[in-house]
Amino acid sequence: MLIPTEPIGSIPRPLELIEALARNPLDPKLDSLYELAIRDTVERFEATGSPVITDGEQKKYHNFWTYSVDGLANTAPNGFTIPFMGHQRRMPKLTSGPFRYRVYADHYMDIAMRYSKVPIKQAVISPSALSLMYPAEEIPGYSRAEFIDDLLREHETEVRRCLDKGAHKVQIDFTEGRLAIKLDPSGGLLNSFIDLNNLALSRFSQEELAWIGVHTCPGADRDSTHSADVDYGELLPSLFHLKARNFYIALAGEQDRTRVLKIIRAHMKPDQRIFIGVTAPINPRIESPEEIRDQILEAAEYIPLDQLGTTDDCGFSPFCDDISTSRDTAFEKIRARVLGTALASKIILGTSEELASTA
Repeated sequence: MLIPTEPIGSIPRPLELIEALARNPLDPKLDSLYELAIRDTVERFEATGSPVITDGEQKKYHNFWTYSVDGLANTAPNGFTIPFMGHQRRMPKLTSGPFRYRVYADHYMDIAMRYSKVPIKQAVISPSALSLMYPAEEIPGYSRAEFIDDLLREHETEVRRCLDKGAHKVQIDFTEGRLAIKLDPSGGLLNSFIDLNNLALSRFSQEELAWIGVHTCPGADRDSTHSADVDYGELLPSLFHLKARNFYIALAGEQDRTRVLKIIRAHMKPDQRIFIGVTAPINPRIESPEEIRDQILEAAEYIPLDQLGTTDDCGFSPFCDDISTSRDTAFEKIRARVLGTALASKIILGTSEELASTA
């Protein structure tokens, strides 16, 4: 395929798994349900024709944001509030040092790699998102500077473990980027997030950065967002200062996609590939391949072809108890993205060959 296409990450879990988690998240019988869910996810992902898949984040306990730290003994439940439209989610708050992950994301690749015949990518949470665990007041005996050192080391370890295990890409989820503008319209919080994430990215070589990307979206949970009302123009110019080489940018759900594409064109760097979102996970309507084709052809007017890719706006179920979207709908949308990308690739390739023959 001329234009690469990749998913973001999560797929809605089977209801049997969701109900079992609600009854007892520590039940050892869950292991068999996880394996069944991951195997089914891999099989259905591959059936869409997707050249790259994920494990659907079936085993990420509770959510994509705090999977690595849920259950830490040195945390309290009354941490940062994620303000979705109509509801909220809560992060744990660090109460003492040191800061350590309970689980690294490469752990989730093991089962999927047993069953998959195509490359697997792995999403990880950004250092800036986890930085919100440190409280406003200083933790006695454990400074914020010490916390940041530990946080960066843990993030680097996680990314390297995923790369070493053979991840096709490691995608850093940076959903808090757009939210930062809402929390601090001055841009100070966003700039601090960019600086922190760049400290993490600077630990990787240029060759390694080719396999690392950053995902941004306005959130997606129970058919709502946390920051879709924030102007993308306030985020994107800063986003491209990140040292990553791949960017996954939610676009299908935007009201004025052309304006966003113009902003991307003005600020993207020559060595950055832009995967534009062409399906909207929180919209129950399934896009047609032809509709997606047309979105891609429009994007190709603003983004050079060798820097263009396609993706979904967000994961389909970033929080494990979200049943607002069905598994069937998620895979139909993914199939449409794959087919639409192939249609656009065929048209662009045909146009290029026609131009070459008349030159």
